[in-house]
Amino acid sequence: MNNRNARLGFALFSIYLVLYGGFVFINAFAPSLMELTPLAGVNLAVWYGFGLIVAALALALIYGWVASNPADDQIDSQSSAGGTNSGESDR
Repeated sequence: MNNRNARLGFALFSIYLVLYGGFVFINAFAPSLMELTPLAGVNLAVWYGFGLIVAALALALIYGWVASNPADDQIDSQSSAGGTNSGESDR
């Protein structure tokens, strides 16, 4: 795994951690808020839980799409190998 993918994974994990932390925080310090039924008679805890599942899937798809982009891998490998062979033609 290259550094770019590791940074991307950490950033996406951090986003999910904030979302999940919000869920835990509300349940710990304002549990009555989770009892509200904002839509279709389903309480906020269930909506938030489904939202966490959808967010996890979306973040995984984003990671898979961005991390496996072959054009970016070629750019990364060229920059780590010192670029192209521009100096050899001057000999």
